[in-house]
Amino acid sequence: MSATPQKNRASRRVLAAAAGLATVGALVAAMPAGAHGHGKGHGHHTPARTVDVQLLSFNDLHGNLEPPAGSAGSVTETQADGTTKAIPAGGVEYLASSLRAARKGHPYSITAAGGDMVGASPLLSGLFHDEPTIEALNKIDLDVTSVGNHEFDEGATELGRLQNGGCHPVEGCYEQGKKFEGADFPYLAANVTDEKTGKPILKPYTVWKKNGVKIGFIGVTLEGTPNIVTANGVKGLKFHDEIETVNKYAKELDRQGVKSIVALIHEGGAPASSSYNYGCDSPAAGDGISGPITDIAKGISPKVDALVTGHTHQAYVCTIPDPAGNPRLVTSASSFGKLYTDTTLTYDRRTKDIVRTAVKSSKHSPAANPVSANHVVTRDQAKATDMTELIARWNTLAAPIANRPQGFISADINGRGSTAPEKPLGNLIADAQLEGLAPADKGGAVVAFMNPGGIRADLVYKATGSEGDGVVTYGESFTVQPFTNMMNVVDLTGAQLVSALQQQVSGSNEASPKILQISKGLTYTLDMTKTGAARVVTDTIKLNGEAIDPAKTYRVAMNEFLAGGGDGFAALGAGTNKLVGASDLDLFNAYLAAHSTAAAPLAPPATDRITVVQ
Repeated sequence: MSATPQKNRASRRVLAAAAGLATVGALVAAMPAGAHGHGKGHGHHTPARTVDVQLLSFNDLHGNLEPPAGSAGSVTETQADGTTKAIPAGGVEYLASSLRAARKGHPYSITAAGGDMVGASPLLSGLFHDEPTIEALNKIDLDVTSVGNHEFDEGATELGRLQNGGCHPVEGCYEQGKKFEGADFPYLAANVTDEKTGKPILKPYTVWKKNGVKIGFIGVTLEGTPNIVTANGVKGLKFHDEIETVNKYAKELDRQGVKSIVALIHEGGAPASSSYNYGCDSPAAGDGISGPITDIAKGISPKVDALVTGHTHQAYVCTIPDPAGNPRLVTSASSFGKLYTDTTLTYDRRTKDIVRTAVKSSKHSPAANPVSANHVVTRDQAKATDMTELIARWNTLAAPIANRPQGFISADINGRGSTAPEKPLGNLIADAQLEGLAPADKGGAVVAFMNPGGIRADLVYKATGSEGDGVVTYGESFTVQPFTNMMNVVDLTGAQLVSALQQQVSGSNEASPKILQISKGLTYTLDMTKTGAARVVTDTIKLNGEAIDPAKTYRVAMNEFLAGGGDGFAALGAGTNKLVGASDLDLFNAYLAAHSTAAAPLAPPATDRITVVQ
């Protein structure tokens, strides 16, 4: 296998593919000249038995090249006196600076990610099918990432284009004379196979090599990806169990002599505190974290030395014991490039394995060399000039569309930044959907539902550019609803409507409720002191003041994701007499235009539709 320089790699490190991987073909090992000055040419020196390898990781960037606005753009830090403080964070100009500064003095440094690098992206990236984000990650020198569920938003063919390059099949090349090069890091998809061939659609794993040090990376997304992505996005694909897949490939790597293994898993947990510097190993290892990743971590082979996770947009550095009872790191770095995790993997040259030690708290002084800690990507550091140039270049292309005013607001309208079951922005979106689809010729909808996960940002009053405070631009409304889902209006019985409301808090949604955002006129009580479906107090459900009739048919508006039964809403997927309407974004912008002017801006709607009993 001949070695060729990997593009855009100036100096440091090497990703070499695992040999003999018949399913995906042989891959080229990159050995840039001059990358390996350390430990060579000193014949009289005996190399130390152990080598500290720096692993820098992050997850869930979602194409946030510019610093995220409003509450989505800060992290919570617990102070020495127990109080908390919000710190503005994120933006690739700062992420690049943070990672480059962190790498200094670390000859063995790897940068890895836990999926959802793209998808649900703000307009600057989303308008160009996330090519700007892939370009930024190439410049940041990302070494490897797993796929996340959002990498499948536009289907496997588009994901393949992001990996391999080539201009968009419909929109072509965005810049004259420039062809999109694709990612110069591997996207790993070990548990995603083609239904016809049974083979992984991308590489399942890769091996990083330098001066005899070898570390394998296996990448998986959550098995439940088909439940949270539109049907078109996962067509022809099969998603497999995370534990079984990681264990299978860990065995394969082990057989090839790769004893140091990191799993990149796009699934996560919920720490007991939202502070990034919370110690989740108190009182004992892993006690401060719950959620799917805890069971996954307990099932993954001891051959795997660390787990970089994501999906839940939470920050944690925990040790969850592996099946042999040994402590093993499980990390996640929030979202949107606001944090990165710095982990020291101590590699033993004799055993070729990682020497595992328990996580030391990030409260330690730097001199104590904590094994792993999350660090804030602060905005008071120097910006990376190459990222500033990249953002400016794409902003110039996006400006004619992005800066178009859509409407006016009198204050922040919180969506993503609201932790309440009923969100002001959720109400606004549902009302826009109902108004747009209520006319008889548009579907005759009497109620609208919006999935909370589809609201990706807040509408922020403060100007993000030169548009002026209170002006909502197309770029800002796109950032709130970047999927451009087509709206559906379907027939549902009253009984199915009630079932849908119960499915918010039962079945797959019981442990982590997904509360639908509802249009005006629908009211009910949610009693969270009860369990499962009983949390929805059925005799309180009313539409325009009247009790829901189980036998009556109602015309219900929702996006195509919910109409396909997404997010565990099987009852919504049972709709009939479907009419496809305009996109959610078009309806949202039309509503803003119809209901606001500079003189009479739109106020945040009241949140009085769902009465919550805690």
